[in-house]
Amino acid sequence: MVDTDRITGAARDLGGKVQSAVGDLTGSQRDSVEGRFREAQGTAENLYGQAKDTVRHAAGDAQDYAEEAYERGGHYLRRGTREVSHQVAEYPLASLVIAGLVGFGLGLLVRGSRD
Repeated sequence: MVDTDRITGAARDLGGKVQSAVGDLTGSQRDSVEGRFREAQGTAENLYGQAKDTVRHAAGDAQDYAEEAYERGGHYLRRGTREVSHQVAEYPLASLVIAGLVGFGLGLLVRGSRD
């Protein structure tokens, strides 16, 4: 979707070009200067609209990437949970020893940070 600032800016730019050309042809310095001023305003408004469009598109792309990353993260979490559950069911004693070692290590870390 094109921003309305781009449309009005392009129209103002064109109107300014026409007015300055008419001013140049008729020798009216006022119309010529006023037309160039309107042309500059139209160009600035058009550029502002382009910047808004660019930001809007970038925000939409960022949202798409974030949603995709979220979905992938959920997929990997479910897959990892299934793998861990499978390993625990297959090797319960080894899983208990590993969990105990991890708990002991965390206890040492917590105790060491209090001193």
